[in-house]
Amino acid sequence: MSEFWYAQPAYENRRLEQINSTPIPDFVQNFKLGEKDFINAGKASAQIKLDLKQLGVDPIYLRRVAIASYEAEINITAHSKGGRITSKYFPDRVHIVFDDDGPGMGDIEKSISPGYSTADELVREMGFGAGMGLPNIIKNCDILHIISEEGVKTFLEVIIYFG
Repeated sequence: MSEFWYAQPAYENRRLEQINSTPIPDFVQNFKLGEKDFINAGKASAQIKLDLKQLGVDPIYLRRVAIASYEAEINITAHSKGGRITSKYFPDRVHIVFDDDGPGMGDIEKSISPGYSTADELVREMGFGAGMGLPNIIKNCDILHIISEEGVKTFLEVIIYFG
């Protein structure tokens, strides 16, 4: 099993210290994703963005949340056997967990390289698979944590602070 951490410089010391704090009541959302279900891909990300918009989150942060969550949602749809998204909203941040049912990443460092892709022909025909999903997630989040094991699954979590 391999693990990867990334944090924007301003958040390097935070990592996941606030993960277990209490989210805003009634603002924990759970979504289920299907394998290669491109008809519904993106709906969870759109709902997360809408929820945050209704909470009054600044559009600058809404855009970052939308990009990071969409890229991760598409990665689950395109590369795994399905999975789940859990989003937790806090007054100062959003914490989103993406958990899939395999097949995992063999080399996380390689997977975060721009242009690296393991997309199959169907995924490429759908217009995905350019190898920019994880680089775009990294670019748009403040903290990123990935745990993966080849042949098993991938667990990815992001935190985006609102300010």
